This record gives sequence, C-alpha cells and structure tokens, in this order.
Amino acid sequence: MSDDSRPELAAWRERVARTLDEHRGEARTRRHDKGYRTARENVDDLVDAGSFQEYGQLAVAAQRSRRDYLDLQSNTAGDGIITGTCTINAALVGAAAGRAAVIVNDYSVLAGTQGFFHHKKLDRLCELAEELSLPVVMYTEGGGGRPGDTDVTTQIAGLNIRSFSTWAGLSGKVPRIAVNNGYCFAGNAALFGCADFTIATRHSWIGMAGPAMIEGGGLGRFEPTDIGPVEVQEKNGVVDIVANDEAHATALARQLLSYFQGPVAAWSAAPQEVLRDVVPLDRRWAYPVRRVIETLADTGSFLELQRIYGRSIITGFIRLEGRPVALIANDCQQLGGAVDSGAALKAARFLRICDALGLPVLSLTDTPGFMVGPDSEKQGAVRSMSELFIAGAAMTVPVVAIFLRKGYGLGAMAMTGGSFLRPVYAASWPTGEFGGMGLEGAVRLGFRKELDAVTDPGEREQLFQQLLARMYEVGKATEAAAHLEIDAVIDPAQTREVVLRALSTATRSGNAAGK
Repeated sequence: MSDDSRPELAAWRERVARTLDEHRGEARTRRHDKGYRTARENVDDLVDAGSFQEYGQLAVAAQRSRRDYLDLQSNTAGDGIITGTCTINAALVGAAAGRAAVIVNDYSVLAGTQGFFHHKKLDRLCELAEELSLPVVMYTEGGGGRPGDTDVTTQIAGLNIRSFSTWAGLSGKVPRIAVNNGYCFAGNAALFGCADFTIATRHSWIGMAGPAMIEGGGLGRFEPTDIGPVEVQEKNGVVDIVANDEAHATALARQLLSYFQGPVAAWSAAPQEVLRDVVPLDRRWAYPVRRVIETLADTGSFLELQRIYGRSIITGFIRLEGRPVALIANDCQQLGGAVDSGAALKAARFLRICDALGLPVLSLTDTPGFMVGPDSEKQGAVRSMSELFIAGAAMTVPVVAIFLRKGYGLGAMAMTGGSFLRPVYAASWPTGEFGGMGLEGAVRLGFRKELDAVTDPGEREQLFQQLLARMYEVGKATEAAAHLEIDAVIDPAQTREVVLRALSTATRSGNAAGK
C-alpha cells in the first residue's frame, strides 16, 4: 500500500501550495479589490475543466542571491507567469481539435515583469506550440523587462533572449490570441502586438514603454493611465475586440479560438427571404450591411474585429452550417463603402492571417472603389491600398465573392482577391451594378464634350440623367453575368446555399480549409 504521508510528498505539496491563490491571500485580495481576477482564475475560466497541465510551476525569480528562498517561493510564484497545455472548447469541437497552449502573465508577481525564468517558461511553451501545432492564448498584463534578477551574473543587457522572436515566429503557423486587462507596457506590449488577434478590456493601458522609461528618456512625466488607453488603441487598430472585463474577454477568446478549431454540429439560421429586401430600391440609399451578415450567418456566430478602425470594411468570422468562414464586407454606411487606407490595411492583414491559418474567405462586396483625392494620398493610399492586391495574390484558401450592389473599379477587384476571376465563385444579387469606375464619374468624364455643349443647366442635368440611366442598364448584374465577368446572378435568399456549395466544391479531400 502506498504511503501518501512521506516527507518528500508533504514537502512537495507545501511547495506547490505556495503558488496557488489560497496561499497568496493578500495578492488575491488586491486583485479583487480592483475588480480584477487572479491569473489562476483566468486560467480556470479559459480552459476546459480538468484539462490544464502546467509547466514550470515551481520556478521563482532569479534573485536567490539577494532574497530569502522561502520569500521567493511565496512572493514570486512561477516567476510571474503561468504556462501549460490544455483543451479549450472540447465539448464543442472534440478533444483533438480543442488542444491548446496557455500563457498567463501574473501581475500579482513583481507587476508581471519578465525575468530570467519567466522567459525560459515562455520560450518552452512557444516551442511546444510550434512542435505540436497548438494554438496559444496569452494574457499579457505586465510591466515589461525586469532588471533585478541578480542570479544571472553573466548578463549585460539581456537582449540575447529568444522570447520575442520565438513568439513572433509562430505567426502563420498556429493561431495566437492575446488578452489584456490592466497595464501592459514595454515587452508585454510587444507580445500583445505580435499576436494574430488582440482582445483588451475597457480597463487596459497598452504602450511600448511605461512611465519610468518615458521619463527616463526625457519625454516627460505621465501617469500609467495616460499611456495607450484602450479607447486610443481600439481606434488605431491595435485592439481587435474590446471586452467589458476579464470574464467577457475570456469568453471572447474562447469564441475567437473556436473558428480555428473546425466545424460544430449544432447550428441554426434566420429565414433567408428577408435578404431580398435589404438593399433599398433607390441605389443612392445606404443600408446596414451587418444585418446582411447576421442573417446570412448561423445565428449568433458573427464575431467582428476592429469595428471602429478602417470602418468602410468589416472584418470578422461567421459560421455557415457550423463551418467557420472568414468574412470581409464593405459597409456602405461608411464613406459609401469606398475603401480608404485604414480599411485596406485592416483587410489585407486579416486576409493574410486567415490564409496562413487555413480559413476560407467570403467577400460581401458593395463598393464604389478606392477612396481617392489629395487627402487620401496623405494617408499613403498608393501603398496601403496596393497591399490588398498583394494579399489577394498570395492567398491559397478558397474565396467566394457575393456582390450586394456596387462593384466598381480597382476597389471592387481588391475586395475579390485582385480580380473577379480570383474567387472560386463570384455571384451577384440582382441589385448588383458594375463598371470600371463609378457611374456618375464615368458619365461626367466620358461624355464631357456632350454635356458641355448643353448650355441650359436643366437640359444638361436631363442629359446627364439619361446617360447615367443608359450606363446603369449596361452595367447591371445580369449584363455582367452575360458577359462572363461574374459567374452568376442569384436570389439573395439562396446566398447561404450558394456559398456553401462553392466552398464544398473547393475543399479538397482531407483538408477542411480547402488549401
């Protein structure tokens, strides 16, 4: 009969207990008093119950030469980082698809700063994630590098660590989600920014340096809350999704990860007939394209990224009959759907990530083209808008394009991977209209001589409208399909089944992404 009272076991249990919240009551209370959770509470909420396998739990800060070892065990548990493997969403996608790695920076330990063993634990998990093809969820709260690890006696600057290159090197290999609550400065912010997808709570401040470094650089004195508040980082595209608190952020991380874990069995969808009436009869009127997305997608499956950055293109994920699909869509309520620099950069990055990670793409296109003019060029339009063509040309996953209304110029081409021939299927609703440029501009440019010859303003406007109507008839969706510039015109109510058939046709045996 085994003896579980052996002194070695008792000593081990005591040592492990010092790393747990129950032993660290003061640290837990400080977190709760701020309305925050502990690192281990976030782990418990994120992972499937009973699935977490921890790595490096007994590590402490490399400060034995200056601090009592028992003190280090009690107050620098895990060297400020919890790492391990687990399953997430296994009940939804199955145990094999649910495999994942978790990295949680622990702000209650030395302000979540990165020390010697902290980095070694981080590197170990990143290497395992690459070797085992594990997606990674990382909580990034912390103050960056730590200068007080005196046990490391041969170190000068400590810039020969591998953590940042190892974490960044996972890009395109496994999905990486960063979650932040609280202060996230310097090295922690670099980890946050290197992730494929970023989630931050409304109580987040994220910056490449904290107050001490900024002041040390002679750049002035600032409070931590002055630096990179979430309102700023959401507007500039650094934060993909803003969460209410850590519980909400964790739920969002689970949902976001699920799109890269495969199909789900249970789904439902709204009646599709309503799609026939979404686009107004008057082509000058805008409409809410999110209504199209939410109707088209499985109920409750739409998750939008970067909602207030690059607003004329919507990016996000949906499911169709349980199958995960990446989505881009023009929003005609923003700039009339014209693609500006921010929207182009947003969509290009999104497409690159989804292509690398194997998700097919659905493009809902309704754009008058790229945003042009002197102000647009000040935003670097030539370079940023061209990024959409580069991203589209490099894609290997299936792309399906559905034209809701306008498909004009280079902007419409960029929305479909660079050419209307790039998608595996390009179809239009009957409301579709097409042209090399916007119809109004085409009439003014192409018929300038005829218009200028009419001196009476009323008659000139009448001629303009006649020419416009003629060009509209020529550019109708049915004419574009008849000239084989698109593959078909479809009933809006059949969009789901059209997209699913196209994706099924493009999916090769044994590869759910169709690559």
